[in-house]
Amino acid sequence: MSRIDSTALAFLDLRCPRCHEGKLFTTPALSPRFAQMPAHCPVCNQAYEPEPGFYWGAMFVSYGFSVGSFFIGGAAAYYLFDDPPVWVYILLVTLLVLLSTPLVLRYSRAIMLYLFGGISYNPDVAKTAPQPRG
Repeated sequence: MSRIDSTALAFLDLRCPRCHEGKLFTTPALSPRFAQMPAHCPVCNQAYEPEPGFYWGAMFVSYGFSVGSFFIGGAAAYYLFDDPPVWVYILLVTLLVLLSTPLVLRYSRAIMLYLFGGISYNPDVAKTAPQPRG
């Protein structure tokens, strides 16, 4: 894996906040196990769960994404379908939220890790970090 020097690009690519090389998730976003994360970064051995229950806060971030989806879906239905019946709003917003769930969950966890994980980027850590056992 190649290192990404930009923190914003590493975040968008869902890479480790410490080394910007290791992937945060082990499976593709469209797989049934879209939320599966390794315990540590495969490159720098950074723990992806700084404390037990750390990702409970990601629920609030996910809620914010869902509220945004409601507004975007509702506005799109209103302007594209000329104020349709209520069932069209419900169907459109439900589909939008369900289809975006894998990405919302992944980016909610990444936001928690990048902003509240207490981890800073260190470009030299991959060279000196002890490798995980096992």
